[in-house]
Amino acid sequence: MHAETVSEKKAAALAAFATLETEPGVAKPDPILVVDKVVRRFGGLTAVNVDHMEVQRGSITALIGPNGAGKTTFFNQLTGFDTADEGDWTFNGRSLRGVPAHRVARHGMVRTFQLTKALSKLTVVENMRLGAQNQRGENFFRSLIPGFWRGQEDEITERAEELLERFKLDAKRDDFAGSLSGGQRKLLEMARALMVSPELVMLDEPMAGVNPALTQSLLGHVKALREEGMTVLFVEHDMDMVRDISDWVIVMAQGSVIAEGPPDTIMADHRVIDAYLGAHHDAPMSVEEAEEQLQEAEAEIEAEIEEKA
Repeated sequence: MHAETVSEKKAAALAAFATLETEPGVAKPDPILVVDKVVRRFGGLTAVNVDHMEVQRGSITALIGPNGAGKTTFFNQLTGFDTADEGDWTFNGRSLRGVPAHRVARHGMVRTFQLTKALSKLTVVENMRLGAQNQRGENFFRSLIPGFWRGQEDEITERAEELLERFKLDAKRDDFAGSLSGGQRKLLEMARALMVSPELVMLDEPMAGVNPALTQSLLGHVKALREEGMTVLFVEHDMDMVRDISDWVIVMAQGSVIAEGPPDTIMADHRVIDAYLGAHHDAPMSVEEAEEQLQEAEAEIEAEIEEKA
């Protein structure tokens, strides 16, 4: 991409990464999220074991890795949907360990889900209103007196309608959320997250199950978050998307961060290639390895012949 076509926000994000080493846990100039020694175990399986990770403020950071790498489990720890066994993490310098999900959102860190969580039997605009924080009408006694909350609800509805228009869902305003397509639900979930006016938006596979016709729309909305001063951390398997929109890439494998760096550098990193395709996938076999494979193949053939006989 030519310098003249790079937005100011993207240029600033790239400048922040320009002098960094491409090693796991590298310190960032202005991290909004800092993770230290976070471990999550399920029985004898260690699903997450992140020694140190920082997310640069004002950037779009991709979190990638093969299936089973622990990416979604890691998201769950950071956002209060699960409890880590060890470690701590801070958002804007404030520890969020043990903080429940709704309070994490109030601090300005919100997330979406790989499988969308729209409330199917509420309308689209009702789903949006639910995303707003500190609603006066949520108090039982105040809810009995409309004068306490009517004005605020009008403001919330106006904000919701602005976001629905921005995400091209205004025509679906009064439809039940359950009637939306998979891609439209992704858009609704992202729009609802913005009702909080967050500082950090965490997207778990935003393109999963999305019709190709909506993919470009979603990509544009993710880029727009950075333009508005927000930080984005997203999980994704589509490497073309990662290369297109991310400023920095963090790679997980077997629960740990194994590499960090700019997208083009990461795509060529042997640690990343090994994690996705298996170690030594493209290395020439030695004579001994070739002989061993030949013997195994011959043994399998002989076994099949004996079975048929």
